[in-house]
Amino acid sequence: MMQLPSLRETVDSHGLMAKKALGQNFLLDQNMTDRIIRSSLAARGLEDFSAEDVFEIGPGPGGLTRAVLKANPHKLTVIEMDERCIEIMQELQDVYGHKLEIIKGDALKFDFTKKTEKPQSLVSNLPYNISVPLLISFLHNMANFQSLTLMFQKEVAERILAEPDNKNYGRISVLAQLICRPKLLFHLNPNCFVPAPKIWSSVLLFLPQEQLPAVDLLEKVEKITEAAFGQRRKMIRQSLKNLPHLEEACHAAGVALTDRAENISPRQYLILAQNS
Repeated sequence: MMQLPSLRETVDSHGLMAKKALGQNFLLDQNMTDRIIRSSLAARGLEDFSAEDVFEIGPGPGGLTRAVLKANPHKLTVIEMDERCIEIMQELQDVYGHKLEIIKGDALKFDFTKKTEKPQSLVSNLPYNISVPLLISFLHNMANFQSLTLMFQKEVAERILAEPDNKNYGRISVLAQLICRPKLLFHLNPNCFVPAPKIWSSVLLFLPQEQLPAVDLLEKVEKITEAAFGQRRKMIRQSLKNLPHLEEACHAAGVALTDRAENISPRQYLILAQNS
């Protein structure tokens, strides 16, 4: 296999400057990108991706792409909308051949329900400006994934991992924890990126819950949490006053009418949805 240039050399040769409009911050330290994939696989008790088809969103200059390819996926599909980065992916494709597929497009519009030959996992250094919408899209399709390995701004990661009675606890905490078992792998210093953002980043691993809630129930949970957290300072007898059978649902969930949105656990929100 031909020797690849370093990520820094690749970026320089293509004149690749990160675009703020695309939420880009490039991770050019190959030791760090290798660590992301190695940590994710180790947390799952795996040595490589050989039994899986992997998707990567927004590969940029290809740091994570190279790390995934080193981990021997059955196939890697990258989804990228920046023409400059697609050229870099094509250079990787010249080396790895059919093992790497390139799709030009918007990940927010990509259909993740399509089945592939092997079980699917997904990795991404998510664009900061659309990280939460992308995560919600992935969560809605979690039945199709074995795992998600995703990088967020640290403050977004803290919201995803937050437990009840915490100021960071909110709708994304509830949805993520009902569908998955999210786990912090590690934090990254801003200096790891080009350009260096003002904030730290965090790598999270999402594994699906053994029993995923039904789609219609999740839709009800989303509506209930929108109402509850939309007025998070108010007691739920006020914020959820339009919820059918509120008192009976609260009784079934072990929730007091004087509780506020942040006092209610993900499981209790699910029970509220089941009984309203």
